[in-house]
Amino acid sequence: MRPLTWIFAVYLAAVLVVTLWPSPQSTDAPGWATATLDVLQGLGIPLTLPVLEASANVVMFGPFGLLGLPLLLGSAARRGTPALGAWRAVGLVTLAGAALSAVIELAQNLLPGRVPTVQDVVLNTAGALLGALVVAGAVRTSGRGTSPRRRTRRA
Repeated sequence: MRPLTWIFAVYLAAVLVVTLWPSPQSTDAPGWATATLDVLQGLGIPLTLPVLEASANVVMFGPFGLLGLPLLLGSAARRGTPALGAWRAVGLVTLAGAALSAVIELAQNLLPGRVPTVQDVVLNTAGALLGALVVAGAVRTSGRGTSPRRRTRRA
């Protein structure tokens, strides 16, 4: 396997552990969240627990788009299939991120201490979209994502 594929596999394993590990029955904020809030508030950044948790959902799925888009584009190129357009590839990676998030939330119904929400699916999907957009923007800016005809017009 290629290094990017391994990195993506390790990332997915980490996401599954974080999201599917049974939690103790508690309504208290997780220790990592209260520690993070204490540090941020000590720095003068007024952040609430709901905003921190929402941000964590977006950030957790950002790498899905950052890693998934180059994997998808590289896979299509290696197979010799017609090149995917940048926006189509971003859409496919975003849909894959949404599907993974929905499966995770459905699985959380079976786990003690886990509370599945539609909000998590929406925020995770937004993270996958943002990650994919960053890569698509970088590819377009570098000129690799444009056809040869477009590159000659820009020159």
